[in-house]
Amino acid sequence: MLRMTQDDGELNSLVRKRIRALRVAQGWSLEELAARANVSQSTLSRIENGQRRLALDQLVTLARALDTTLDQLVETAADDVVTSPMIDAAHGLMRWPVKGDPGMTVVCQRMTVPPPDNPARMRAHPGREWLVVLSGTAVLMLGHKRFRVETNQAAEFPTMLPHAIGAEGGPCEILGIFDRDARRGHQRDGTPGAGPPAP
Repeated sequence: MLRMTQDDGELNSLVRKRIRALRVAQGWSLEELAARANVSQSTLSRIENGQRRLALDQLVTLARALDTTLDQLVETAADDVVTSPMIDAAHGLMRWPVKGDPGMTVVCQRMTVPPPDNPARMRAHPGREWLVVLSGTAVLMLGHKRFRVETNQAAEFPTMLPHAIGAEGGPCEILGIFDRDARRGHQRDGTPGAGPPAP
């Protein structure tokens, strides 16, 4: 059986604290989590208090019981917590990659023109997009429908529907999140007014 050793001191301590914090966040007693994980209450108590070695099979069971994954349970904090955006001046964009899912991209864009009137300029591609309007009013064309999205409102939609976004009544600023497929779709087509191109 694989075991974490005392040499893994910092990670070992972090995992124990995380188990306890997740249990407390759920409002569960030691007894309740022990029952869910099918371990004895005394074993769980010794795991949380550092009096028992952490066994891989127990961590898998505890992760499941805590509604998380083993990877999340043993994840260590990265040194590069703060990142700066990549600036795309040509399109008026700032982009931030999302580390937790390398397929996700966050884009901030200032828009000044309305969406295209011509449905042929709307795009469709696999994926999903989510956006929030930070300032101004945006217009989202989605299939044959037109949606006004005001400041602080958000929209989420499947990108297989033909879509385009633009400003209404003056400039607007949007923050968009694209999954891997949506990002690829925008890479292929940088049509102005049809939505922000992705990296």
